[in-house]
Amino acid sequence: MQEDFHYYATYCAAFIAGYTHEESLKICYGAQLVDLCSKTYLTKIGGPKQAATTQLSLEMMDIRKDVFGLQEITRIWASFHFLPYDLNAKIDKKVNKKYLYKYRLICDTNSDLLVETVNLAKGKGLEAVGLATHILADTWAHRYFAGTPSLVINNTNAVVEFVEVDGVEQERKIKFRNSAFKPDEIEKGIFTRSMFQTDEKAIMNLGHGRMGHLPDYGFMRYKYMPAWKNYEEIVKDNPKDYYHAFCQMVYAFKFFRGEVKTFEKHTYAFDEVEKYKETIEQILKVRKLSMSEDWRAFGESLSGKKIEAFELTKYEKEYKEANDKDKTYLGKFILAALAQKSMVTNRIYKSNNPLAGVSIEFDEKGLKGMKEYFALLKDVKGGAK
Repeated sequence: MQEDFHYYATYCAAFIAGYTHEESLKICYGAQLVDLCSKTYLTKIGGPKQAATTQLSLEMMDIRKDVFGLQEITRIWASFHFLPYDLNAKIDKKVNKKYLYKYRLICDTNSDLLVETVNLAKGKGLEAVGLATHILADTWAHRYFAGTPSLVINNTNAVVEFVEVDGVEQERKIKFRNSAFKPDEIEKGIFTRSMFQTDEKAIMNLGHGRMGHLPDYGFMRYKYMPAWKNYEEIVKDNPKDYYHAFCQMVYAFKFFRGEVKTFEKHTYAFDEVEKYKETIEQILKVRKLSMSEDWRAFGESLSGKKIEAFELTKYEKEYKEANDKDKTYLGKFILAALAQKSMVTNRIYKSNNPLAGVSIEFDEKGLKGMKEYFALLKDVKGGAK
């Protein structure tokens, strides 16, 4: 997903769920920050690089390509953008263990890890709420891809879009190109994706890179043949999935607010969102590269207040000048990120899957701040991540 959903649509969902305008802004800021909190950014503000929730293209180019570099990639992308659905998934036929490990990292909605992610964020502040709802939303956009470099999992073929021509739905084969400098040409059906690499572990084979931004557009309806599904087609209906994501976010917000006692899988706030359904579905159908202004207009109609544009530097001064950084907005976000990454990595590790490396159970240790976290890191044999 993009800023239009992670920032503006998340604001709308939070406000509908009962948060104030100011609280909704803090939540959606945290949700969008997940896509920008890189090692480069953390170095700039003087924060711990271990709290990175994304990786910039230049960072990916410089990362080690050995097992440790691949584990670092997996820790970030599986924890925050491609939450694994079933870490113990079985495959009918006998397969190589390396393939099975990657297969078990495929993302999908309504997983046990999603329940843990939401529960982990409760009571940790609006910053943690924003981070958790980013992950929740991404399970809908990124389902069927894995947050680890893998050609045998993430490669795609025969991509066909469903388009409406003169009121009649037709199928149109997607044309892909590898130029990162040209915007997608929606009306022509021309999209950019990562370059094909035969190397199984190439960075180009991470997540939905081989599908480009198709999973990130709310209007997209398409089908394709994934590399992992025995030549069976997958049909993706983004407008339907994004609406489910929105309603599940509202439900999660009600849980965070204490109005719902237990966060359950396959549960959505359809009743609360019903009166806005037509507006939301109209936004999701518009064929544009970004729907930020449409979501913003909807949000402002809900609260009657101006929704400021996302500004990455907003909380930097507070964090840099604070004596107790843990109590600042960015400090609380960083703690939430460390806890989430540790939890997901630990679950992957405990499932006997080596792809994410070793993890400290950050939250179970009852750690209160970053100083304790780094003290624990020094005590762990081999240096846990």
